Amino acid sequence: MRDLTYRPLAVAVGAACRALQLRVDVTGSEHVPTSGGAVLALNHISYVDFVFGGIAVQQSRRMVRFLAKRELFASRLSGPLMRSLHHIQVDRAAGSGSFDEAVRYLTDGELVGVFPEATISRSFELKQFKTGAARLAAAAGVPLVPAVLWGTQRIHTKDRPRDFSRRRTVVVRIGEPMRHLTTDAVAETAALRERMRRLLDEAVHAYPEQPPGAWWLPVRYGGAAPTIEEAERLDAAERHRRAEAGGKPRGRRLSRR
Repeated sequence: MRDLTYRPLAVAVGAACRALQLRVDVTGSEHVPTSGGAVLALNHISYVDFVFGGIAVQQSRRMVRFLAKRELFASRLSGPLMRSLHHIQVDRAAGSGSFDEAVRYLTDGELVGVFPEATISRSFELKQFKTGAARLAAAAGVPLVPAVLWGTQRIHTKDRPRDFSRRRTVVVRIGEPMRHLTTDAVAETAALRERMRRLLDEAVHAYPEQPPGAWWLPVRYGGAAPTIEEAERLDAAERHRRAEAGGKPRGRRLSRR
């Protein structure tokens, strides 16, 4: 697959991290296969998880092709970039096409990134998982690699302003691959979520800051992030607003759909 954008963008991202004195603490990078297809499953706590998911595998010299929502490809700004990076468009109304394309990428030896939660977690805890990551790995006969990010929510997440303050830390933990997946996607997804739950706990405890009452810290760690139940209510309200907006184009972005 020809890449004219990915590596220059990675260099630019590295320069931005150095300028911000951003420390990216990655452990477990040896678990990312250095060749051949694999599915990288990541938690989703911010809008910049794509960026740090890519940074996480740099030691293995791999490029991650993420499954991403259709709206990113429809945008005049992000669309050309997403296509040039060979990410995979997910159309929820026709999901089989994106699934088949992702399987093709995997069988061609690509590393495909998936967010099993599908949307950003406002509680910063793991949400319920979709079975797509496990089904992809099983269909392509490739390993499923669990990984978690922590600290990206402080940069840019839902309901909060962007914050590019200097001297921040992002912790990444990558677990051992799950191999020889079966056709029982529900059981495999439950096993994946449990592995990622343990990795997330490790990442939170490894984080250099855990101030009591911090908005970006989950309640069970003494923070003030929305509880899982509160986050679900906020998600439901967001879905309701989007449903009401459907069919009522407002402005250039919606009218172009």
